[in-house]
Amino acid sequence: MALPIETMPKNKFLLQLASFFILSTSILCTFAATNSTTNTTTAFTDTFRISQPATITKPDCPRQCGDLTVPYPFGIGIGSGCGITRSFELNCSAAFSQPRAFIGHIRVPYEVFEISDSRMRISNVVGQRCFDRSGPVNSTTATANLNGTPYSYSELNKFTLIGCDDLSLITGSFSRNFTNLNSRNFTGGCVTMCSTAADVIGGNCSGIGCCQTSVPKGLKNYAAGPISLNNHTKVLSFNPCTYAFLGDPSEFDFRGASDLSDPNFMQRVKDNVRVVLDWAIGNASCVDAQGFNDYGCKNNSYCIDSNTDSKGYRCSCNNGYGGNPYLDTGCTGIGFGFLALVIAVALLYFSHNKRRTIKLREKFFKQNGGQLLKQQISSSETPTDSTKIFTSEELEKATDNYADDRILGKGGYGIVYKGILPDKRIVAIKKSRFMEESQTEQFINEVVILTQVNHRNVVKLLGCCLESEFPLLVYEYVSNGTLYEHIHRKGALTWLSWENRVRIASESAGALSYLHSAASKPVIHRDVKSANILLDSNYTAKISDFGASRLISLDQTEVTTMVQGTLGYLDPEYFQTSQLTEKSDVYSFGVVLAELMTGKKPIDMERRQDKRNLTAYFTISIKEDRLFQILEPRVVREGSLDQLQAVGELIKRCLNLNGEDRPTMKEVAMELEGFRKFHRHPWAQQQPFREELVGLMNENESTDLCSAPFTSGDLYTVPISSYNSNGDSYSLNSDQMIFLHANSPR
Repeated sequence: MALPIETMPKNKFLLQLASFFILSTSILCTFAATNSTTNTTTAFTDTFRISQPATITKPDCPRQCGDLTVPYPFGIGIGSGCGITRSFELNCSAAFSQPRAFIGHIRVPYEVFEISDSRMRISNVVGQRCFDRSGPVNSTTATANLNGTPYSYSELNKFTLIGCDDLSLITGSFSRNFTNLNSRNFTGGCVTMCSTAADVIGGNCSGIGCCQTSVPKGLKNYAAGPISLNNHTKVLSFNPCTYAFLGDPSEFDFRGASDLSDPNFMQRVKDNVRVVLDWAIGNASCVDAQGFNDYGCKNNSYCIDSNTDSKGYRCSCNNGYGGNPYLDTGCTGIGFGFLALVIAVALLYFSHNKRRTIKLREKFFKQNGGQLLKQQISSSETPTDSTKIFTSEELEKATDNYADDRILGKGGYGIVYKGILPDKRIVAIKKSRFMEESQTEQFINEVVILTQVNHRNVVKLLGCCLESEFPLLVYEYVSNGTLYEHIHRKGALTWLSWENRVRIASESAGALSYLHSAASKPVIHRDVKSANILLDSNYTAKISDFGASRLISLDQTEVTTMVQGTLGYLDPEYFQTSQLTEKSDVYSFGVVLAELMTGKKPIDMERRQDKRNLTAYFTISIKEDRLFQILEPRVVREGSLDQLQAVGELIKRCLNLNGEDRPTMKEVAMELEGFRKFHRHPWAQQQPFREELVGLMNENESTDLCSAPFTSGDLYTVPISSYNSNGDSYSLNSDQMIFLHANSPR
């Protein structure tokens, strides 16, 4: 930014902030607690069966490079023939005091530290940007490219940003060829802020000095570089540099303020934090590969399909066999005596583990506020008969032990599963990733309040489970996907008429108005976006995802919080001041309304630079009397002149940079309800105006109603899109979506 914040008028700062978004983002980016990680990060256990037998390599091929064991299908020596293909051959360099292995056939060699049955751990790269009083003094970008290799980046990695005045994006591709027009691209990122060193607490990447966000599996390349929001002018004394890197979060220990000024921080990350890769043979499925002459799975083994975009397969020995399944004599039978011993040990283990599990569940129930919740429910003045405290066994059974094929969506706060209860009710179960101990009482209060919310356009919270390390929430299941998907998916259903757009907007506004003013305790949603508006089988709108919501007292008008939300929808005033008010939801809803009426994404890097940010694009279009150029052609055809101008003005007022000048959600809801009752004037009475409109619409604008490429939004989709909410309610995977054509929208 051109001016320091303290010398800049408020509105000018906000406009420059918006410009910054336009130039810098194409991402769903969750601020602050994007993916909070503590020292209790979930551990993932790799298996090393292919490295355990006596014979793990082809004849006359070495098995060790320094401390690294290299089992077949890998091999030591480029061109040695020791690997199943040349791309599996490692370069064992003797240029060090002890030999080191590298992936040597790509442009930048990466050191290999570990090979397991399905993964590999390699060295890290770190992006850095440092400052002095004059501004930036040096900058490096973390880039890595695995195209043309059997490797891809694992979802076990997280993207981490260290600093106090910084934003960083990570972009990448799932294709082996970055120029492949059919490849899927990924953009993610996070923001970290703090004003003093005392604000920064070690061990927690929650957006204060350190933030983290997940990456999807299957990436073949990525680039990441930190960007300062204000050139570190206010934090230079204790934070001269910012860093960005990808790696296994369980190997990174954030030490707080000392990391912000440690000149050896970059080297420490390179020495200790590994990048996790998934590997697979070839790019064919098991079914196809079995017909090839070079099929890798030998006798007494079976094939496992890779679940990444690059496809490929791996092999494993059949039950009762052990060894290296890639070698001709690798899988051999296990003797009966040994098998009996294994069974006896397993029985003892499971017996001990069951007792330990019972104790753990009791501990977690208390830790997560189970007793407090029971007291709150019993003492509540509002009946909560529908509230249920589920047991771990009930939800494990409902989700088939949290099977992957039950996943509805992933977000910054957790994973959402489809569950089937014993009474055959279908529910959505959100399994949280984390919760700080200090938030327990607040969490319990929110559970009680949200179970009392009774509105047809709000997703109902049915209950929770407190017997796991982090709480699980049980919601009603909403079957017809997200509004985001219906707006932006190619070949969208023809039901999305002007009348239905206004109805959905009115229903959503009514729900938010209820949360703000009619609920037993006001609720500010804090992450209003089209991906958090779900549609049921009758296309009725339902507000979802209260993972970022905040309760406020009846006598409060604002509350100070760490900034959270989604870029493109986030209120600039809230971003600047951290003062959360009901008007923050109004701004976000204004973006949704603009998105609904234009069919355009809030942030789209494929649009021209001055049109990338929808709020700026829409506001300028209104100012320059070009409203009908930006509206979706179908909206212009079906709405009356008065209706279109009125909805344009309503959106403009919702997007006012000054929160006090925005309408309340109640006023927005009443105005939208008025549109529904408003009699549409026939276009025949407006024919000259319509002809002029058509000319304007055709001027440099596509008339394709669904021209925007489909990328998933957030909660109902497992893939991370160009701006995926790491939001958190739940959503339906695009390949699992249930469109009930028999039910017509009203």
